[in-house]
Amino acid sequence: MSGTAPTRNLGLDVVRATEAAALAASRWMGRGKPDEADCDAADAMVAALNTLEMQGRIVIGEEGKLGRHSPLDSGVHVGTGNGPAIDVVVDPIDGRRRLALGYSDAISVVGLAPRDSMWAPAPAVYLEKIVVGREAAAALVPECLDAPAAWTLALVARVKHKPVRDLVVFVLDRPRHHHLVEELRTAGARVMLRSDGDIAGALMAAYPGSGVDLLMGVGGVAEGVVAACAIRALHGKLLARVAPQSEQERSAVRAAGLDMQRILSSDEMVQGDQIFFAATGITDGLLLSGVRLRGHEAETNSLVLRAETGTRRVMHATHRVEWAHDEE
Repeated sequence: MSGTAPTRNLGLDVVRATEAAALAASRWMGRGKPDEADCDAADAMVAALNTLEMQGRIVIGEEGKLGRHSPLDSGVHVGTGNGPAIDVVVDPIDGRRRLALGYSDAISVVGLAPRDSMWAPAPAVYLEKIVVGREAAAALVPECLDAPAAWTLALVARVKHKPVRDLVVFVLDRPRHHHLVEELRTAGARVMLRSDGDIAGALMAAYPGSGVDLLMGVGGVAEGVVAACAIRALHGKLLARVAPQSEQERSAVRAAGLDMQRILSSDEMVQGDQIFFAATGITDGLLLSGVRLRGHEAETNSLVLRAETGTRRVMHATHRVEWAHDEE
């Protein structure tokens, strides 16, 4: 019925959009052109989203990412206009630079939840975050965002019954994280540094048996909200706080009345149980294989999560594809 919460697994529908974006992006793997890849992936994703029976609205979109408007900007309506009213958060390519250089763990993602259930703290761009999986969720408390890293590591190590030296922490490789990385290393933890791929990092930290125990550091707001969809479905936990990285962003956040001291959990960032998440690998990664191109066929590997039931589906698909003639 129009305007109602979803009653079926929309993840099984929306995975078509992540598959389409991954297929489009895969043609740019290792070619050093992240913007072109993102344009093609966004176009493919929105075309697929518009075939779905829903009244979708992009909550946090792609505007400003490429210096142009995107078909996936905030406020854009997607879907057929029939069916449930849905909040949508997307990233056609999480790990743009990784894809451009042919590195691992570039993925395409979409998160869905009923209308007005997603936190959208515009004009904030960055969040300070910590992510853990289900095993350590109860140990993660708001004080962790202000405490020394060693304190948080000790809490997680205790509940996971392993020494701190065996913990692996995902951190984006940014100058702003220099002191955090030094803290983690001094405490004895192992650090997984990645150039980008904030959502993939959160997914690794929350996914059972991934080998990654935590994500720590500052990353994007949109990436945090879409990751929260996955974390809710995996029964992990995310703590986040607005963390402006420039005076311009700080002034805009103040003008919008956002509380820069407020710490939110994943339960507050995406509310309710009717939450869906889909991810498709673009390049080979820790959790998902990348797209395999075989002439007029392509293979994809996707993950579909549903918060209400805790269901995790790993999907392999073969697609018949007709590529446009390359003129580059």
